Amino acid sequence: MKERERGRMEERGAMVSNKQVVLRDYVSGFPTVEDMEVRRGEMKLEIPRGSKAVVVKNLYLSCDAYMRLLMNRTTTDLLTPYTPGSPISGFGVAKIVDSGSPKFKVGDLVWGTTGWEEYSLITNPEGLSKIEHTDVPLSYYIGILGIPGMTSYVGFYKVCSAKKGDTVFISAASGAIGQIVGQFAKLTGCYVVGCAGSKEKVDLLKSKFGFDDAFNYKEERELAAALKRYFPEGIDIYFDNVGGEMLDAVLVNMRAHGRITLCGMVSQYSSDSPVGVTNLMHAIYKRVRIEGFAIADHMNEYSKFLEFMLPHIREGKIVYIEDIAEGFENGPSALVRIFNGRNVGKQLVVLARE
Repeated sequence: MKERERGRMEERGAMVSNKQVVLRDYVSGFPTVEDMEVRRGEMKLEIPRGSKAVVVKNLYLSCDAYMRLLMNRTTTDLLTPYTPGSPISGFGVAKIVDSGSPKFKVGDLVWGTTGWEEYSLITNPEGLSKIEHTDVPLSYYIGILGIPGMTSYVGFYKVCSAKKGDTVFISAASGAIGQIVGQFAKLTGCYVVGCAGSKEKVDLLKSKFGFDDAFNYKEERELAAALKRYFPEGIDIYFDNVGGEMLDAVLVNMRAHGRITLCGMVSQYSSDSPVGVTNLMHAIYKRVRIEGFAIADHMNEYSKFLEFMLPHIREGKIVYIEDIAEGFENGPSALVRIFNGRNVGKQLVVLARE
């Protein structure tokens, strides 16, 4: 389609085709592509009269592990499940097409929660953030400059109370969050080891992200013994992204007064019978602090985070790997990839490039 024709279609008030990714029904076990379907609808690119809503054209969509929890029936203090038959939602980068909000004008680039669809009407745009710095890739705002980056920053520096000389272990270390935390650890002067699920990912941790060492957890018969090899004197900080058996093995290997940050438990999200932790007594023996956190409680620190992170990216001190799926039809398969460990780096879907 010619750019002039595309521009006319996106004019305020135009009626456009609007593809959507819809959840068929609540999910049990590991999600599959068949749990979702791509539907085609129509949408008018105009906010309701007198509304403070915005209409956005979605450019990039983020695939995140927490989205699996939204496919369950259960509502939690933090999460409200998706509605079967309706589009799923997640973090995205978008362009404002029409606006009734004093915060945004037509043409602004934003990031925040949006629908998995080509165009979205966002009735409460207070959760959107305007993108001011465009000298870095826009996709970074759902990765290293978005929730994964913020989560890494708050989790490592604030919750972990990291300091020079700490020994640090990170699970799911090549993912959207783990790769950043590992680089933070090296910048701080820590010894850092990560685990991942393939040789390719292990090599990436050591060659690209500068980890001191890494191992493939799938090749280890005894996780506790493996951790003892890499941390003969124990672990000061464990940044937990997976939970389950790995968390249990780490508890045995913690140092006195160590810190465990519970960021995610992806190994448990699709399990109908979650794996229990049996080694909690070690947290008493070694006076270990275990703390879970939710980044929603810390978003007031975003501007401080940007001031810290942007110079590191621009100077090449922190790098970021993305696993990019092109096109709307590849959205469901891209999302499923993160639950079977096939993604390498931050998984995202590109709908349109600006």
